[in-house]
Amino acid sequence: MTSIRHNDGVLDAARECVLAYGVRRTTLTDVARRAGVSRMTLYRRWPDVRSLVGDLMTREWVRVVEGLDVRDPVRAVVEGVRALRAHPLLRKIVEADPEMLLPYLLQRTGATHEAVLAVLEPAVGDRAKARAILLVAQSFLLSGPTMLGDDALDAELTTLLERYLA
Repeated sequence: MTSIRHNDGVLDAARECVLAYGVRRTTLTDVARRAGVSRMTLYRRWPDVRSLVGDLMTREWVRVVEGLDVRDPVRAVVEGVRALRAHPLLRKIVEADPEMLLPYLLQRTGATHEAVLAVLEPAVGDRAKARAILLVAQSFLLSGPTMLGDDALDAELTTLLERYLA
């Protein structure tokens, strides 16, 4: 039996709730109702909405990364950043609940970081380079829009990565 911790039905329900209400206004009761499971089923797996949304973010961001063609790592990173920048869940979290992202920016590496590194490292041939690229990509994703528009961001990121990987 598949673990409910990675149950797409529950994560889909959580996604719908977060898109509709934001993280702060979503409850495990809302998610349970949408998923058609009991609250206690969810509480056994997730102590709170933040941990459920953490698993949801991992699922969503990893799906983007796994869909990239890393034979051209520069293009893959730029496409990944562009796709994440447009992702409805990330947009909602950045607009309504940006504090959800702070632990992953300031305190710890998340499961998504590890998944991205697992894809990038073989593509660039070096874990240190993969980490540096991830940090730059994260900056262009989350802070970049305060400086430039999407097309200019993509062009600058492309130039930076081409020079770094040359």
